[in-house]
Amino acid sequence: MNHTDNPIISDIQTIEGGRTMKFYEINDPYYALIKATDKEEAEKVYIKGVAEIDDYHNFQDEEIREVERDYALIKFSQSRREDGELASYTYISENFNNPESEVLIWDGHLQ
Repeated sequence: MNHTDNPIISDIQTIEGGRTMKFYEINDPYYALIKATDKEEAEKVYIKGVAEIDDYHNFQDEEIREVERDYALIKFSQSRREDGELASYTYISENFNNPESEVLIWDGHLQ
């Protein structure tokens, strides 16, 4: 199987719904891996879903960085569910390829 035949491993970032998704990592004040259409959307998702910081927080370039799709997929596939088990292929595929902006991984200390 060619790696582009696999919907998870494909180099194409366009997912269901025709939206082009990008992936962002934020490390401070809490770690998160976020899927969003752009940096501004990633910041909003982080503020709403991870750290309820001032809505007017101006993220510096070193605080949020865009990461490659493959890097995000590897990080996401290595994350563990709340019960400590690795997520199933189906869970990874459905969530990673979902056309909605969302937090894929967040700091485990926030649970």
